[in-house]
Amino acid sequence: MVHPSRRRHFGHPELVAYVQSLGRSVKAAGLGPLMVGDLSQPRGGRAPNGHASHQTGLDADLDFTLPDAARTKVLSAKERERFQPRSVLDPKRAKIQAKWTPRVRELLQLAASDARVSRIFVNPVIKRELCASASGERAWLSKLRPWYGHDAHFHVRLRCPTESADCVAQEPLPPGDGCGADLAWWFSAEARAEREEARRKYQSSVDVGTPPPARCMALVQSAPAPRAK
Repeated sequence: MVHPSRRRHFGHPELVAYVQSLGRSVKAAGLGPLMVGDLSQPRGGRAPNGHASHQTGLDADLDFTLPDAARTKVLSAKERERFQPRSVLDPKRAKIQAKWTPRVRELLQLAASDARVSRIFVNPVIKRELCASASGERAWLSKLRPWYGHDAHFHVRLRCPTESADCVAQEPLPPGDGCGADLAWWFSAEARAEREEARRKYQSSVDVGTPPPARCMALVQSAPAPRAK
């Protein structure tokens, strides 16, 4: 896991099991280790500087790229702390970089093929590239949902676990592979005009002043006090 000092590597047991099984699948496919970014904080809740969607323990950020050293050895804590995932897009042409295409495609297909996954958020350019290049069985493409950013990592969101009665599921995905008009909208003038507004709304949603639900507060209040340094 990268950036261990952030302490955002906690999640629902279902998420932990998913990340572990995906890591094994990625390694078995010859894609190297899975670089795991943010999950959730120790007891969930809002992170102090963003990631409002990582509150429930069912979301994970997974990186597209990995350092060359990770293919031959286990990275040290210092190396994992310094690691910065690279964008897989060519910003000048708004296309995915050719040298990363095979790994990106296989990594996303492995991640999306798990029945526990509800959605995976990727940059619209990545979705467009995969819609154009994916062959064979394409059902997994439906789980890839375009969203701003997400060019250096992809965001996995799991379905509500069966035993979590308080979990509210998202709306079902529309039929099809998501490669039609919905995807085309992301490259329209209307979409470009809405981008800044979407960014503003996201920042305003990261509101640490709004208290979490009472059942969540019980977890926070029962947490042990930090030790004095």
